[in-house]
Amino acid sequence: MNKIFANKIFWFLFMFSLFFIQCGTKQDTSKADLEEVILSDTENFFYIDVKNYTVKNKQLPIGIFDSGTGGLTVMDAIVNFDGFDNETRILNSDGILDFEKECFIYLADQANMPYGNYPSLGKTDVLKEHILKDVQFILGNKYYQSAYDKEFQVDKLPVKAIVIACNTATAYGLDDINNFLTKADLDLKVIGVINAGVRGAFENISSDENCSIAIMATEGTVLSNGYVNAIKNYKSENEYSVYIHVFQQAGVGLAGAIDGIIDYISPSASSIRREYKGPSLTNSQAKIDKSILSRYNFNWSNNEILYSGEKNNPTEIQLNSIENYIYYNVVTLLEQIKNSKSAKPLKTIILGCTHYPFYSDIFETKLKKLYNLKENGKYVYRKFMREEISLIDPAVNTAKELYEYLNENNLFNNSSMDKSEFYISVPNILNENVKTESAGNFTYEYKYGRDAGNIQQYVKRIPFNKSNLHPDVIEMLKEKTPFLYQLIIDFNQKNEKTEYLRENNHGLL
Repeated sequence: MNKIFANKIFWFLFMFSLFFIQCGTKQDTSKADLEEVILSDTENFFYIDVKNYTVKNKQLPIGIFDSGTGGLTVMDAIVNFDGFDNETRILNSDGILDFEKECFIYLADQANMPYGNYPSLGKTDVLKEHILKDVQFILGNKYYQSAYDKEFQVDKLPVKAIVIACNTATAYGLDDINNFLTKADLDLKVIGVINAGVRGAFENISSDENCSIAIMATEGTVLSNGYVNAIKNYKSENEYSVYIHVFQQAGVGLAGAIDGIIDYISPSASSIRREYKGPSLTNSQAKIDKSILSRYNFNWSNNEILYSGEKNNPTEIQLNSIENYIYYNVVTLLEQIKNSKSAKPLKTIILGCTHYPFYSDIFETKLKKLYNLKENGKYVYRKFMREEISLIDPAVNTAKELYEYLNENNLFNNSSMDKSEFYISVPNILNENVKTESAGNFTYEYKYGRDAGNIQQYVKRIPFNKSNLHPDVIEMLKEKTPFLYQLIIDFNQKNEKTEYLRENNHGLL
């Protein structure tokens, strides 16, 4: 009996161990490595045949991607750039657009934005996957004509250079992208906006000038310290011996508000919203200070501020206009400088989110008002700021770096900008795992609750059209970036890749 019992115990333990090993193996392999999938899994949607990828081909377009439409400020700076003499190729404007014979492919990962939220929510690994999938799209040939299509198209061109038109993606993904391209043996230039922004900031600072630099960016970019480290490196490499104090202001919700994301703004709302995630009296990460309410000087008309309680003594406040988001962030930045014991006057602000330059005029107006703001006969902020504060848009230096790269590698095209293409990500409604709200966007909980390693098509990349661009964004592009807006119109209404839209009268701009 003892022997039989012992044998039973042995086989029980053996089967249990086998089961445990199998379960452990299954658990370990249930999450895939996205790099390996792209490079090796020929049956996977994300696979790219990198061995047959033609690098250094001057006829190819330039790829640009961002978490949303904010990166269009970078593209706008590039397509309008005239910093060089196109005949001599020296730094000298000649009245001819430097990229007039280049075409571009732009991707806005709108479904997954704002990128700046992922690090603060402990989802940096998910963010990195989004960034690598952006690169996969830019490099690859696949796209969908609409969110409802089951079959994808395969006639998108690869690219000859990549511009990361997103500060958060640059901070968290630039090294990963370069490592991936090395692994794939693809000699492609990748340009990020952070170093370009820092170079622009120091163009306004002399080597013997003590001052403060501020970075206004998303939460993710601020948490990365990407700009802080880049400033330290630039200062050291260029032998600046002066004292430069660096301040950062995380613009919680501002990028999302500019892109019309419901978690941060709702033009139709008239009362406090449950889904709101922006600055408020009770948001510990972005708290509105009721004791300095007059300094914000919010616009309370037309439901641009939603509040509960009395207007003079509210119990809750929610921002509901882009202007008020900017007012909140500029005042919060200056309060931070004012409360610092060692701060030198603020001279330069880097607009460290590609969405922000769309509204640089509002930033400038607010700064001037705060420079002249008095309380009890005394200036509140004047001694902490220069009268003229430079607002640095990293896009201009990004365009300069791109031109220099194309020139050095003899990669200038002979095409036309009106062949440029514009794509945007939308939730993949045919994926049963995807969870969306009534407006068709990912729910906040689903967007930021996903885990890395589950390689599937959460989104589809489809052409820009009226159904996937917020009306306010369309009007903003039309007003602030007219030349770029016309390129989008040309793609939407003339390109063969959008013929489906025209045939079905589907969301033409």
